[in-house]
Amino acid sequence: MAVATFAIGTGEFALMAVLPDMARTLGVSVPVAGHVISAYALGVVVGAPLITIMGAGLSRRRLLLALQVLFIMGNAASVLAPGYRSLVYARFMTGLPHGAFYGVAALIMAAMADPARRGRAVAGVFVGLTVAHVVGVPLTTWGGQVLGWRAMYGVITLMGVVALGLLARNVPEMAAGPASSPLRELGVLKRGPLWFTLATGAIGFGGMFCIGSYMTGVLLTVTHVPAGVVPLAQSLWGVGMVAGNIAGSRLVDASPVRAIAVILAGSTLMSCLFALCAGNMVAILLVISLMGGIIGLLPALQARLMDVAADAQVLAAALNHSAVNIANAFGAWLGGAVIAAGYGMQSVGWAAACLSATGLAVFGLGILVQRSGLRRLPA
Repeated sequence: MAVATFAIGTGEFALMAVLPDMARTLGVSVPVAGHVISAYALGVVVGAPLITIMGAGLSRRRLLLALQVLFIMGNAASVLAPGYRSLVYARFMTGLPHGAFYGVAALIMAAMADPARRGRAVAGVFVGLTVAHVVGVPLTTWGGQVLGWRAMYGVITLMGVVALGLLARNVPEMAAGPASSPLRELGVLKRGPLWFTLATGAIGFGGMFCIGSYMTGVLLTVTHVPAGVVPLAQSLWGVGMVAGNIAGSRLVDASPVRAIAVILAGSTLMSCLFALCAGNMVAILLVISLMGGIIGLLPALQARLMDVAADAQVLAAALNHSAVNIANAFGAWLGGAVIAAGYGMQSVGWAAACLSATGLAVFGLGILVQRSGLRRLPA
């Protein structure tokens, strides 16, 4: 599972660093080339619920393998794409299995583990994603800069093939529930706690992406660090993600609700410190390493969705990643908006704090509503 998510995480984020080279070779501007990234995110948002519903009757093992094959095909198509438009389609295709894969993988890992260690099992799925930020993204970025972005996607395709072989060999057969069906999966959408949890992720996670999208700009124009420090900051962010995934999994095992509240409160605090410490290199690097730990919110939200989804576990788990990609898009947009409004590059920290605090408020409201007995939205 970790090898597969390592490949997925590397493929999702490595493009950002080679975007100028891709724009040049395709004969488009950098902003236009950025639509390639948006196409992947759109594929995640669309594919997570659509593929999950279509595959509701399949065994979880077969569905997981089919999703991995689609990931390989999408990356291979990216290598062979003759132009900009075909590359956009290829990245959209590659994004389609993303959310469903993470959701199904998390359910398989949780089912294989002791209930008392469910959080650590789910976090195991995201180990590859966090390590990708420390190792995979820097290495493929370097390779892409030397050999070109097509070679980068070629390596990611090969990683996907290796992961497919490991999944086929090691993942046990796990049938879908006897009553699993598209209509039953869709039934989870009537549950109020589900929507509150998804909204928590879509808003609260935006704080991390708000800062992550403009971190390099803050370091170069506000902190005034040498350009060589930027890769160090990216690595510290990745190390923080690894640590946050591990720590978050233990919080989840104790209480998913408490884990979400603690991580969002910490995200709010760290975002404020990011704005306040932007002028000091040592302080900002420390804050950046701590900000990466917010990734622990991902397994916490995943576990919470498992608790509130009843018999529609697969769709609920997949929708978590649709929510995260909405957070990615919205966080980046809000950060750009406050900068464009003239508040300064470091203002992304204050914007991120607002998103994290709002996500915490939404989650708290959801808990109050659930405890009041209003467990379902009107049909």
